[in-house]
Amino acid sequence: MIPDILAQTPTSLTWIAAGLALLLAELVVPGVFLMWIGLAAIGTGAAVALGLGSFGLQVTCFAMLSAGSIAIGLRLRRPPERRINMPESGLVGRTVHALAFDGREGRVRLGDSDWPARLVHGADPPQPDARLRVVAVNGVVLVVQPMDG
Repeated sequence: MIPDILAQTPTSLTWIAAGLALLLAELVVPGVFLMWIGLAAIGTGAAVALGLGSFGLQVTCFAMLSAGSIAIGLRLRRPPERRINMPESGLVGRTVHALAFDGREGRVRLGDSDWPARLVHGADPPQPDARLRVVAVNGVVLVVQPMDG
């Protein structure tokens, strides 16, 4: 009789060949999606070669490996938490000049633009043309505090 592992070889080779075909297709098709499914197919082929039996178990193994590899791929692909092209990306830390304040609310000049502004809690209203630093952006309102020194 043929040992069990040799009896599973054609099925495992089919899974591995399908996985390699998906990896090759990844080279032609833009995106990084087929790679994860191809790796799952190769993993399923390896599991079949190690003795995974019925077709139902093979499909379950493939589905689990696909879900796991896609989850890993999405986690690796997630952009960093930097907020590119957001107002606060270029405004926080900038120096502005006070125009007029009524309590904590007022307007400041940044470059050649006037912006609505709000003082941080506990700050005294600045005199006109006082220098302030932007510490946050809330929508289109700059949150400012007096310059230290």
